[in-house]
Amino acid sequence: MLAKLFKGRAKLWIGGGIMLAVVLLAIFAPYVAPYDPYKQNLVARLKPPFFMQGGSLKFLLGTDNYGRDLLSRLIFGSRISLLVAIASMLLSCVIGLTAGIVAGYRGGRTEQAIMRLADAQMAFPDILLAIIVAAALGGGALNLIIVLGISRWMIYARVVFGLTRSVKQREFVEAAASYGARDSYIVFRHILPQLIPVLTVLSTLQIAQMILQETALSFLGLGVPPPAATWGNILAEGRDRLFAAPWIADAAGICIILLVLAVNLFGNGLRERLDPRSNRVA
Repeated sequence: MLAKLFKGRAKLWIGGGIMLAVVLLAIFAPYVAPYDPYKQNLVARLKPPFFMQGGSLKFLLGTDNYGRDLLSRLIFGSRISLLVAIASMLLSCVIGLTAGIVAGYRGGRTEQAIMRLADAQMAFPDILLAIIVAAALGGGALNLIIVLGISRWMIYARVVFGLTRSVKQREFVEAAASYGARDSYIVFRHILPQLIPVLTVLSTLQIAQMILQETALSFLGLGVPPPAATWGNILAEGRDRLFAAPWIADAAGICIILLVLAVNLFGNGLRERLDPRSNRVA
């Protein structure tokens, strides 16, 4: 199954390979990271990477203002970024899936109430909404997951709503209803399986958006508070020393770009593979 899915798809191989590498680094961070990411060593503060003048192989990517090893902080930071991104994606998917199915299946006033709420939230910038809610709830990984989860549910709701209305009008659903099947049976047996391929692609692409939003909130000081090793916090630390120690912000920025690019490549490759209308080989 996996061999057939990945066959001839460079986007899936490249994106999936980078994603797998980051996930493995996050899982085995205590065994891969050369140093404790929170251990301070003021004697070695602001050491450049090994490829720059004054650098050494002892600190491959250099150190920050407190002498903490930057490579170790980036490896441990991938844990928080992935955890927040995946958990918030699942939360928004569950909320949006439930709202979209209820609106599409029941119709009427229920549809109007849910979809108008989704339209209203889509008209409001998600990053601004996330900033307001994060400022009200405070920092922390759990609050960040809640903030990001409720800021993107309407994307799923609109997609699921349209698909549910389409599937509801098909003959096999009408036949099941005519035989007296319960609504819950029709939804779980006939409608939900039709949504899984689209939800898989959409959820994959939304992970990239969650990573960017988590980084932005942490960069603004509304995410997981320091000294937690997150890519957003590292980027914020590097901003204050952009000219004295540019490698701090550069390293965090490159990690964010690579992971978001990998997720987008994987999501686009998955969409092309699962879309029956796409015959292109990328």
